[in-house]
Amino acid sequence: MIEIIKVETKKQRKEFVEFPLKLYKDNPYFVPPMYMDEMAIFSDKYVYSKTCDCAFFLAKKDGEVVGRIQGIIQNQYNELHGEKRLRFTRFDCIDDEEVAKKLFQAIEEFGRENGMDTFCGPLGYSDLEREGLLIEGFNEYQTFAEQYNYPYYAKLIESAGFKKEVDWLEFKVKFPKEKSEKVRRVSERALELNRLHLADEKLSISKLLKKYADGIFHVLDVCYGELYGTVPFTEEMKKQVLSQFKLFIKRKWIMVILDENDEVVAFGFCMPQLGYALKPSGGRLTIPTLLRVLNALNNPKVIEFCLIGVLPKYQARGVNSIALDGIMKMLQGDVEYCETNLCLENNDKILAQWKYFDAVNHKKRRSYVKDIK
Repeated sequence: MIEIIKVETKKQRKEFVEFPLKLYKDNPYFVPPMYMDEMAIFSDKYVYSKTCDCAFFLAKKDGEVVGRIQGIIQNQYNELHGEKRLRFTRFDCIDDEEVAKKLFQAIEEFGRENGMDTFCGPLGYSDLEREGLLIEGFNEYQTFAEQYNYPYYAKLIESAGFKKEVDWLEFKVKFPKEKSEKVRRVSERALELNRLHLADEKLSISKLLKKYADGIFHVLDVCYGELYGTVPFTEEMKKQVLSQFKLFIKRKWIMVILDENDEVVAFGFCMPQLGYALKPSGGRLTIPTLLRVLNALNNPKVIEFCLIGVLPKYQARGVNSIALDGIMKMLQGDVEYCETNLCLENNDKILAQWKYFDAVNHKKRRSYVKDIK
């Protein structure tokens, strides 16, 4: 017998967070999220609690947890776009269509009760969360920002009536054997012609973020604002992002480009691959985990490329080459390759940037949609 249970108690919250850790226990490609971050989503003080309404459900079969799902009504997004969208995220399930359908039905009912007419996902609270269903690249190690899933998930979602809405592509990028002199020259020329300069490399990460964080978030909002599923940064979101980034980013992995008035016009940042460090503890920050994280920060073999943004007025003026030149410098040394973040399949400007590298499209993710009127 399949039982769908609304998550309300402390025990149920723990079961919800720990189910994927059990489901993927022996899977070498799964990377757990931070355990404390996952537990925080149930708090009324959570950063998205003011802009979102949520529901959480567990599926049990013969008393054992066999599935979970979260539904999100992103009110901020819906108000900005004049839509009535319901999102699903944190969907994990055994290979059982009946279990999956009952989980989706529970979220659909939650959405209809709140006037929603469109059901989409996997999408989190914002595009800073894990998003998209893996449909290609099941034998590739996932980055810290990505959620792994088994191949059968697509069948479960499609059997519940969902269709493709959009795909994201991901790339494995290797540093060219000979650094592109053309990119370097264009970069230097772009700095000169546009009267731009790089933020002082001697600034600590804390001082850099304190001085330029608002400018970085402004560039993010401008560059990413119209992309699929994104929402503007609230002050609470900014504080959370800065708090998380300070733990895992070293000064050498972040680049900030400034105009003659010291205003941010572009930025880019990477972080070392941390999945191996977090996996043994299930994302818990134990002392051994912190030691492994420290080692990963100091001796990275793989870099995860997180975000890049260039204000539109500078995109056709060679400023992208400055960012590319910076990425090439980051990939020097003992770094074997870089993993990109998710690139929308129709974002030609971003996709074109990887032509300067030895880049291979090794993963693809999908967001689905369903009419629930």
